[in-house]
Parts: sequence; C-alpha cells; structure tokens
Amino acid sequence: MVRGEALIIFLTCMVLSETAYHEPGFCAFYEECGRNPTIEGSLIPPIVPCLNYSSARLLEGEHYRRLKTVCPILDHGEGNTYACCSVKQLSSLEQSLTLSKAVLNRCPSCADNFAHLHCINTCSPNQSQTVKVTKVMNVTTLGKTREVVVGYKAYLANNFAEASFKSCQNVRIPATGGFAIATMCGRYGAKLCSPQKWYDFQGDSSNGLAPLDIDFNLIKEGDTAGLPEGVIPYNGQALRCNETTPSGNEACSCQDCQESCPKMPDPPQPPGPFRLMGSDGFLVICIILLCVLVFAFLLYIVVAYWTRSQRRKYKDTGEKKGKGKDQNSNEVIQPIVDPSEVTCADKNSLAAQAFLSLLFRRWGTLMATYPFLVLLLSAVVVAVFSAGLKSIELTTDPVELWSAPNSRARQERTFHDTNFEPFFRTNQLILTAPGRKGHIYDSLLFGPQNFSGLISKDLIIELLELQKRIQKIEFWSEDLNRTASLKDVCYAPLNPTNPALTDCATNSLVQYFQNSLDNINAKVNMTELGVTKEVDWRDHLIYCLNSPLSFKDITDLGMSCMADYGAPVFSFLAVGGYDNDDFTNAEAFILTFSLNNYARTNVKFKVAMQWETEFLKIVQDYQKDPACKFSFAYMAERSLEDEINRTTAEDIPIFMISYAVIFVYIAVALGEYSSWKRILVDSKFLVGLGGILVVGCSVLASMGFYSWIGIPSSLVILQVVPFLVLAVGADNIFIFVLEYQRDVRRHGEKREEQIGRVLGNVAPSMLLCSLSESVCFFLGALSTMPAVKSFALYAALAVLMDFILQMTAFVALLSLDARRQDNNRCELLCCVTVSTKRQDKPNEGFLLPFMRKYYAPVLLHRYTRFIVMLVFIFMLCGSLFLMFNVTVGLDQELAMPQGSYMLNYFKYLYKYFEVGVPVYFVTKRGFNFTSKEGINAVCSSVGCDQFSMTQKIQYAANFPHLSYVAIPANSWVDDFIDWLNPGSRCCRLYGFGVNEGQFCPASESPFICPRKCMSTPANGVLRPTVEQFNRFLPDFLGNRPDLQCPKGGLGAYDTAVVRDENGEIIASRFMAYHTPLSNSQEFTAALLKSRELAHNITMGMRQIPGTSPDFEVFPYTVTNVFYEQYLTIVPEGLFNISLCLLPTFVVCCLLLGLDLRSGLLNLITIVMIVIDTVGVMTLWSIDYNAVALINLVTAVGISVEFVSHMTRSFALSTKLTHVERAKEATANMGSAVFAGVAMTNLPGILVLAFAKAQLIQIFFFRLNLVITLLGMAHGLIFLPVLLSYFGPGVNKAVLLQQQQEKAKAELELEMRNTMKHVYDNLNYEDNEMKQDADTKSTHAEKDADKPSQHLENHYVEKEDKTDRF
Repeated sequence: MVRGEALIIFLTCMVLSETAYHEPGFCAFYEECGRNPTIEGSLIPPIVPCLNYSSARLLEGEHYRRLKTVCPILDHGEGNTYACCSVKQLSSLEQSLTLSKAVLNRCPSCADNFAHLHCINTCSPNQSQTVKVTKVMNVTTLGKTREVVVGYKAYLANNFAEASFKSCQNVRIPATGGFAIATMCGRYGAKLCSPQKWYDFQGDSSNGLAPLDIDFNLIKEGDTAGLPEGVIPYNGQALRCNETTPSGNEACSCQDCQESCPKMPDPPQPPGPFRLMGSDGFLVICIILLCVLVFAFLLYIVVAYWTRSQRRKYKDTGEKKGKGKDQNSNEVIQPIVDPSEVTCADKNSLAAQAFLSLLFRRWGTLMATYPFLVLLLSAVVVAVFSAGLKSIELTTDPVELWSAPNSRARQERTFHDTNFEPFFRTNQLILTAPGRKGHIYDSLLFGPQNFSGLISKDLIIELLELQKRIQKIEFWSEDLNRTASLKDVCYAPLNPTNPALTDCATNSLVQYFQNSLDNINAKVNMTELGVTKEVDWRDHLIYCLNSPLSFKDITDLGMSCMADYGAPVFSFLAVGGYDNDDFTNAEAFILTFSLNNYARTNVKFKVAMQWETEFLKIVQDYQKDPACKFSFAYMAERSLEDEINRTTAEDIPIFMISYAVIFVYIAVALGEYSSWKRILVDSKFLVGLGGILVVGCSVLASMGFYSWIGIPSSLVILQVVPFLVLAVGADNIFIFVLEYQRDVRRHGEKREEQIGRVLGNVAPSMLLCSLSESVCFFLGALSTMPAVKSFALYAALAVLMDFILQMTAFVALLSLDARRQDNNRCELLCCVTVSTKRQDKPNEGFLLPFMRKYYAPVLLHRYTRFIVMLVFIFMLCGSLFLMFNVTVGLDQELAMPQGSYMLNYFKYLYKYFEVGVPVYFVTKRGFNFTSKEGINAVCSSVGCDQFSMTQKIQYAANFPHLSYVAIPANSWVDDFIDWLNPGSRCCRLYGFGVNEGQFCPASESPFICPRKCMSTPANGVLRPTVEQFNRFLPDFLGNRPDLQCPKGGLGAYDTAVVRDENGEIIASRFMAYHTPLSNSQEFTAALLKSRELAHNITMGMRQIPGTSPDFEVFPYTVTNVFYEQYLTIVPEGLFNISLCLLPTFVVCCLLLGLDLRSGLLNLITIVMIVIDTVGVMTLWSIDYNAVALINLVTAVGISVEFVSHMTRSFALSTKLTHVERAKEATANMGSAVFAGVAMTNLPGILVLAFAKAQLIQIFFFRLNLVITLLGMAHGLIFLPVLLSYFGPGVNKAVLLQQQQEKAKAELELEMRNTMKHVYDNLNYEDNEMKQDADTKSTHAEKDADKPSQHLENHYVEKEDKTDRF
C-alpha cells in the first residue's frame, strides 16, 4: 500500500516537472542546505541551495530590507515584493558580490549589471522560468539529509548578456593598468574574452568563487530551438556604461567606458621629413647651394681673368722690378712700393711679427744657454702640479659623466630618489632552448594548445633548480660582519622591514607554482562535460599566464597563480618572444631578481654588489656546464659599469702600443741621416723621447692641477687628451726641429743664438696654434655636459702646458742634443765619437724637395686648382646634406667590448621583451589631493574629470605608437576610493573592544567589524572628506591585499605617497609602462613625449583651486638621465663648436696683425673640415653623441694644426704671386705639417683598430682617422688652392722694408766705390808709398765690400725666413 502511494506521488511529480516546472511565480530552489560536496579548496565557502520547487515568497520586514539592499532591481515595494531567496542566501550573495564589486564598483552600471544577473538567478520570483536544475545531490547537515542543487542551466537573452558584458569590458584595475575583465574570464584574458566566455568563467565552480556549476545559455532573439518548455530567457534591461543607474549613481568614467569619452581628434602625427618640391628638402637646399657656390667661383674666375687682361693693356714696363707668374702662369711684375701705399693693417702685421720674433728669439737664446737649470725648473713645476694626482677622482658612473648635476633629468632623479626608493636593482636571465620541438597539448578545459619546445616540464624544473641555486647564495660580508644572503638586500614589497627569503621579489614562470616542485608534478583526473581526463602543470600554466591575478585556477588542482612573495607575476615578466598573447608559444623564460637600490654611501650597497658578483659567478659557471639545457643571456645591475671598466683596462695596452708607435715614428722621422757613419749622431731618438715626455708631463700637470681643485677626471680624458696633446705637440716639435735642421749657423753665431733665432722664426706660428686651441677648449668648458666640460678643461690646460714646456724644456733638450751633435757624439753612447764631420749646409731631407719640385707644382697647376675647388665644393655640399641625416644617440651596447656577455643580453632583451621600462608620473608639493576637486582632477573612475591626470595618460596609451605609453598608469587615488567604498569589505571599523572605531582588515569576521568607514553616497560618487582622507590613507597604504580586499595598498602604493609631518602630500607617483624601446632614438622620443604629456597634465592641474603656481608633474624613467642629452645635444654641439671656432679666427687675426682675410680663410677651412667629418660620420655609421662631440671639439684643435701654420706661412710670404706664395707655403710648411701632424697621428690611430671596445673602435679609431685624413686633405690640398685664389696680398710693409734695406745696401756699396776712385787719383807719394797706398787701397776696397755683402746676405736670409714662415 505504501509503495503504491509512493508511486502515485512520483508520477505526480513527473507530471508537474513536465508541465508546471517552468512557470511564473515559482522557485527552482530555496534556502541554503550546506556545502557543495564536489568542491574542495574553494576561496569562499561553497554554500548551495536546497532543491525546492515552490512559490516565490512575499518579503516583509528585515527580509525585504535585505533584498532591497542586495538586489534593488527586484524591489517592488514592501508588501508587493516576491523573491526566491532567503535571508541567508541574500547574505551569501552579498558576500560574493562584494568580492566582484571591489574591482567593478569603479563603473556603477557595470557593477549593477553584474549584480542584476546574479540576483535574477538567485532571487527572481520567476526563477523557474530562467533556470533549469541539472544536477542535485544529497547532503547531510546537522543530521538532516536534503537534496541540494549543485548545478543548473541559466537562460539569458543574448541582448542582455551582450549589453552587460560591454558595460564591464573596459573597466580598469588601477594597480596594474589592466582590465578587470581579464581576471574574470579565465585563460582568455581581456583580448579574447567574450560574453559567453565571461559567463562560463563565472559559472565554473573550479574558479574558487562560484559555489556551484552554472551553465549559461545565451539565446538569440527568436531562437527557441532546444529551449525546455516554459523557459523564457531572461531579457532584462542592462545599463550601458555611460548611463546613470536607477539608484542615481553617475555614469562610468571615460577610462572605464569608451562611450563616456568625449569626442577627441586623433593626436597629430609626428612631422614628416622636410620636403621641397616633392623631394628631400635638405637635398634640394644642398643642390641649390652647390650650384650657387660653383657659379660664384666660375664668375670669380671670369672676372679675375678680365681684370688681369685689362691691367696688361696698361702695364708700365718701366716700373718692373722683378718677374713672376700669375694664377694662369703669365709673367707678372712686382711694383716698387711707395710708403704711402702701406696700410695700417700691413704695419700692424709687420710690427706684430717683429715683436713676437724678437721676443721668442731672446727667450730661446736664454733657454738654450742654461739647459740644465731650465730642465730642473721645468721638472719642479711639473712635479708640483702633478702632486695633485694623489687626490685624483676618476668618474666612472655614466650618470655623473653625461648628465649635468643641474640638468632637468638629474634634478628629477634626485627628487624621485629622495622622496621614493630608487628604482630597484635588476639582475636578470633570459633563457631560451632553440632547436627543441614543440607539441600540441589537448587540454580538457582549454582545448588544443600549442606549446613551444621551451615550455616543457623538464626545462621548467631546471629553471626552478637554477632559481633556487641563486636564491641560496650566501657569502661573508665584511660590512655586515656576518654571512649575508639574498634576503639581506632583496626588494620585498609586501614585507620590507624584515623579509624572509620567500618575501623577496623574484619573478619567473615557476612562481606560478609557488616555486614548488610538488606543484609542478601535481596531476589529477578531472571530469568536464562528461569527459574525464588528467590535468597537470600545463593546464595550470595556461590559466595563470592568462589570469596572473587569480588566487585559484579553474582546474581540480586548485592551485594559486600568485607568487610566493604574495604579488602577481604578469605574463610579460615570466615569458617573452610570443605573438598575440599566445603565451604557451613563448620562446624565452625570464628570471628576474630584484634588489634594493641602496645609496652608494649605505653599507648595504657593497653587500648588494657582492651578491651580484656571486650571482654572476653562479650564472657563468652554469653556462659552462655541459649539462646546461638552456641558451641564455644574463646581466646584473653592476654589469654595465663592470664591463666598461674591464674593457678600459684591457685596451690600455692598445693605447700604450699606439703611443709607442708614435714615439718610434717621431724618433726616426726627426733624424737627418746624411751619412751612414753619422746615423747614431744625427738621429733624434732622445729628442723624440723628450718631446713625448713633454707631452706626458703636460698631461700629468693638467690632471694634477685639476685634481688639486677638485675637478674629477674620467676615462675619456685619459684616452683622448694625451692623443690630442701628442698631435699638437708633435707638430710643433717637427716644425721646430726641421727648421733647425734646414738652417745654417751664421758666421760667428753661437749655437744658442742659432736656436734662439730659429725659435724666433717658428714660435709665433706655434703660439698661434696653441693659443687658438687652448682658448678653444677653455670656451668649450662652458658645456653643460660634465664629460665634455671636464675634457675641455683638461685639454685646454694640457695644450697650454705643452706649449710652455716646449718653449722651455724642449728648447733646453734641443740645445743639449745640438751640443752633442756638434761634438759628433753618438746618441745613447755619449762617450763614443765619430770622425765624419757634419755637413755645413741645410738638411732638407726627402719630403721638402719632393713637395717643392713635384707636389706643389702639380697641385697648383691652373687645371688642378680648378678641379680641386670643384671637388671640395661638392664635398662640402654633400657632407652638409649628410650632416642633416646623421643619427643622434648612443646605443648602450656600443659601450660594451666585443665578446661581452652584455651584448648577448641586449640582443635577447630587444628580441624577447614584450613591454618597455616603467615610467612614473611624479607630482610635487603644492596640490591638494584631499579636496573633492583635487581627487577628481587625478582619478579616472566614476565622477572624475574627463581630462584628469590618469585619464590623460589613458588617452596617450590609446596611441602607443605616438606616445610610447603601452600600459596606462596605476592610480593610488582610484584604488583608495575603491578601498573606501562600502560596497567592498576593505575599509571597516571594529565595533567593540579595545580597537573600537579603529580600522579593521578584511580578514576579520563581519561580526567583529560591522561598521563601514563610509556610507554609500546617493549618486554613487564616493569622495572622502579631508578628515576621512587623512585618517584612512595610512590604513590603505599599509593594508596587505588579499582575496577579500584586493585593493589594499601595501606593496603597490605604500612607497608611492610621501607625506610630511603635517600629513600634507609632498610627493606621489603613478606608474605606467613604455612600449618596448630598443635604441637611443626611441628612448629619446619616449622621453620627449612623456614630458609633453606631463606638461599638459601640469597645466590642467594648476587650474584646480588651491593649487600652487609652481606645482609640477614630471615623468621619471631610470634611463632619462642617459638620454636627456640627446634632446639638446645638437644645439649644444653647435654652441660648443662655435665657441671653439671663434678663437681660431680671433687669434689668427690678432697674431697676423688684424689680417681679417687670413683669419676668415682659416675659419672657412676648419668649418669645412668639421662639416665633412660629420658627413663621413653618417656614411660610416658613426652616431652623433657626447663622445662624438668631444672628438669634434678635438677635430677643431687638430684642424688648427693642419690649417693655421699654412695660412700664416702664406700671409708672410713675399713671393711675387699668390701661386708662388702658395707653392712656397705648401713646400716649406706643408712638409712639416704632413710629417708632424698627419704622419704622427695615423700610425697611432691605426693601432686603435685592434681595440676590443666598440666605443674605441668607432669613436677613436674611425672618427679620429676621418678627422686626420680630412684635416690633411683640407690643409695640404684645399687650403693652398684656396689661398692661391683668395689669399691676402703681399704685406706691403714687408716689401717696403725689404726695398729700403736693399736701397740702403746699394747706397753704401756705391759710397765705398766712390771712395775707391778718390784714392786711385791721388799721386803725391813715391812709388814705394804709392805701392803701400795701393796695397792699403786694395785692403780698403775689400773691407768696403764686406759690409755691403754682409748686408745683402742679411737681406737674403731675412727674405728667405719671411717667405718660409
């Protein structure tokens, strides 16, 4: 009988289930019946409802008020509201929604839509029409067994689902800059998420949040296929994100809702290349300039030819004094100069030359007379100056070298590092496994997935072993006087005061497994949609790479994705070398150890350096291990400086060899070698050695002096200044010694007097060059770049000291050597003499006759000169065009030596990294963050200004190719507001006890902490009062984030806000990320764009009432101090080079007696050398940067050597024509310049080609080779031709002086002859007396002839001296 009744009841239920199971006003389940037995390890208790098909309940009293609070969408007024959920269910639903609202409350319409859906599923009075129970189980609770619902289907209209999803799609998580949807869509992330995938994740009980399985079915309008009878897909009204909510909350902000954004024009595209007439504008200008210059030159030739032809028609042969050849090889005359024709400039020039010549002649005689005393005094002076070397400071820090202390980037860095902790020290490995085959993994949850050969279990385990091996580094620290380890220096964001090893921020892929081998090996069988398969590390990894913020994956493994130190590891910090977020196809593992960046004065700085040294040892040993399965690159924070210092030390022998080659050349080239027997006598080994020592002493004296006064030196100075001074000094040495060898000692002239006379001839030219260069470098010290400034100061004093020592010590050395040579004593073997006497005639050597007989005539032939001018005009215009296309910058890998492990690291970095360096937008004192207006001007959530600070950064991130901002800034202001929101459980207060009224963390029970920090605002726009802001901000910054409250500020923001003792915010920062930057041009462009953005933000925030007029926002990136120089290096370089060119013109004019034309031609040639040098830099891939600028300043100095000697020699020549004077200058001075500058520099430069450092190869070998070759070409080819066309005329004061001396000599000779005839006519003595008288007359005649002949010889010698120099 009982069985029959049971059967009737069962059949009745079957009929009801088929007919009345989906009817309006009925519930499918009601009340809570215990935990879901199918779920283990859930993040919140998985409480499930009882299966209960019954009518919806009328809500009254507390039940109604509870529903109105949690699900206002279902409220129809008390006494008229029905629902299918109990008070307990409402409490559980509220707790669940609270977790979601913590990240969605920024956008009220999104939060409402999210709550709307789950309120319909849980509490709708028509619940049975929208859900279908699919799985029930018996659960025993408190001894009572009941059926519970552990799975159901929810039917939603596609329109509602799409609208809800769209309202939440762009909601941001300020702390990460990412999208909230990425954390709520499982493995798909933000990019691949869709409404169906979003709802699937929400309904997946394995996500740690859903208490049961919900199978969401999205039904398109009109599609009834497969719908159970009576089911009506829910199609409520979903709010758009730009709509206000029914409760009065405002629309979402632009950052969270694109529809709320104002219509803005696209940012302007970067300016295109300069164009004229559809072509490259600079090319067109250079072509026009070429045509103008060629036309002007041709016009000058035609006019000059016509003028000369007109003069020939009226020439007066009676005025001819001598003949020569003009520019066209026609004979010309040299007219007699009338005193009235001599200009003031000519007089000044003659007076200047005479004064300087006399001064140096007397000085040289004095120095040569007392050589030992001079050498002793010189040594004492050098020793006094050099004593400063004991306190020398060698700057190796790149920041100190290339960034001025008062530069904007340095000031910003100082402000940042003073108020915040400096950017942590990075120690990193990038590991690959080329050649390993990938595989396809058919995942139960995620379907077929491509796995690269790198993403394999054995390599992940090896990565874990390597990481643990590095983490276990221990060493003895003298500074700490104990054994130190990683935890002593590591960056521990969530436990900075007393970190354990597991608190250290180590980012790697194995952190997804909490560095646990057991977690990597974990596997479990899992059933999904009736299919049972094994899930393992691959499923967990797929999930975590797409959802790194998850505390629990959706597999039955139930493992967290968070790192063991409590923070997420974003995918781009774990793997690299993937496309379109296909993380499992990555080609590289990234392993990063972050250390605190202590000040260099902190004892822990040395500990961190020691740890990095041990780190490098382990990594290098691991790389050499044959069992190593990885191909990888690595670096430590100290690596850059270490490698620069290492290569400098390794290349010192190269520089020594370079100087040795130069020394050998000088020693050999200075010798006379007139006879094999006298080769040891006429060699100049000791003179060459003395010249080198003079250069070395000048450099030491310069370095010692600046060390005395506290100006630090650098490796650049050690490498460049000796080379520069050697080039200058060797030239002067050759000019002096060669002139002495070419000179013949006059009758009765002492050796010391001859040396003084020779010095008087050449020293003015040496003074011209040395003074020009020294003033040039002193003016170059006005540069703002520390390296350029210190180089200019050291070089200026070294050149000046070199000249002084040449005028003193070297003259004394030459005097001693001349004494040895006159005594026919061998060099080095002073006791040995040779019998072969020295030839009493000038020794011109090989080069002078060659240049006089062959080179100069060929070069200055009428056709050759014409071709040379055209070629050099073309070179100038071509180089000018190339100069406009030179690349500005210095890629950091160029500072590394060839073969350095850092080169491999840079290669891996640019290839595999998917995001650039962080960029902080830092605010200074003067902005009121506590006011409502201040908050709105910064935040980007609901109620914030559309053009707030963080919103502007978001706008910039929408155009990463223009702004170089890839990820928008995090915002402590936004997260602080969300943290205060009563919709979350982040900010609560203790209700009783000793802590009553104090902040209560989210981990505490709601019963202990029932009060919220703030009440819910009517319009949903929560803004704390000034008191609330100041009260709760410290609690927010110290609150550790967790599942219950992911908005806690500890770790993310605790160091991002700095307040003074009064609570005023004096500094804060907002972190964004740049796009990947791979060269200096991109780093420089990113700096410029970030500064433009920060300036725009500053101007906007200054409009807020109460903001200080000097308030400022600036961008800070750790690389800014290196790349800021490239924003101004072009005008800086033009300024420095212009300052260097100025003294070359002024000094040349002054020392040549206000000869403006010579000064101008001198200047034009040097400018052409600099322009051509920059043009060749473009062709030879030499970037323009501070190192290049130093070399270009050096180029000006070396160019003075190539040019000024020649210009002065031409200006003082008295040959008949420009061509003859140019030939004389080319032969006499050109030979000395070629031997002294070109051939001195070239051997030493060529040796530098073997240096290991790329910086030396490019900027010291290539660039100095270019400078030397172009200087030689312009000085020895172009300048003589230029002077032959446009050089100044003969100094008429000199000609007049010569004419007067000749006339005086002729008059004296005539008077002597007259006296002779008088004596011949006297005949008043006898024959004996007459004979005696005749004898006396003969002697008198001879005596009378001698003064005249001596005068003529003096004139010829003086004319020859003047013509030569």
